[in-house]
Amino acid sequence: MIIKSENIFLEEDYGKPISEKLSIILRRYISKDDFANVAIRSNVSFSTIRDVIYRTNSLTKANSKAISLLIYTAFENSIAKKLQAEGDIIFMDNILKL
Repeated sequence: MIIKSENIFLEEDYGKPISEKLSIILRRYISKDDFANVAIRSNVSFSTIRDVIYRTNSLTKANSKAISLLIYTAFENSIAKKLQAEGDIIFMDNILKL
């Protein structure tokens, strides 16, 4: 899938840190491997991506592609965790009914 950062971010989003809520969500659903994979795909350094996610660096047009890819990855990861949790609940519910 092609992610276009211009469809995610507005002009006024650039030059300042991402929102605290986005930062928290990304940190919750992104692994170090995800950071590394996005760095390779986007040609944005791991440290720059990390700094934007932890809000110590601002979002720029140059790093927005990487952040867009991370948002997509976090979305996929959150769905996977939800499905896993639903399966775990069913499993534990069956154990508790014994």
